[in-house]
Amino acid sequence: MKLLSEAIVSEELNYHLENNLTLAENIFRAGSSKYFSTFNEARVLYRAGVLEVTEDDEMFLKETLVGETALYEGKLVHLDFPLPTPSTLNEAEYQGKKVDLNKPKRGGTKKFYVYTKNPKTGKVIKVAFGAKDGGGNLAVKLKDPKRRKAFADRHNCDQKNDKTKPGYWSCRLPAYAKALGLSGAGGRWW
Repeated sequence: MKLLSEAIVSEELNYHLENNLTLAENIFRAGSSKYFSTFNEARVLYRAGVLEVTEDDEMFLKETLVGETALYEGKLVHLDFPLPTPSTLNEAEYQGKKVDLNKPKRGGTKKFYVYTKNPKTGKVIKVAFGAKDGGGNLAVKLKDPKRRKAFADRHNCDQKNDKTKPGYWSCRLPAYAKALGLSGAGGRWW
């Protein structure tokens, strides 16, 4: 995100701008008032043509209502913000140890791994993806748009929707680049 012209912004949004953070990397606890106000402020500035955003942030601002509220059964509720239920929390147990679901990490039998829940069985599984044995000199090339597009085309990334498959995670690796210590763009391959 970056400002295209002079505008007065909150300290919170300014922090995101100075540290080149996307809305998806919101520094506030999901569901807090500051979390929602950051989205609302960014949406107002974006609609006014003062804020330039990434493709993913544009999706948040144009296609969702995150941050907006409405009355439901006499109570004010936040829109496009599902509350987690015990079955959707990102904690689980795999072979007797507590693990975070859907958060890729480095290591294992391949370059990366992630724990996810198999929707058919309800069991937590470990999905390894990336180059075998860490890949040696095979670096993830996120910075080069041509290589990113070639990868996405070669692997049909726009069709990968099964979280239990390595291809799903490989195609979404840029979204987790910062957490994995990779340099380059965030978002998706395609």
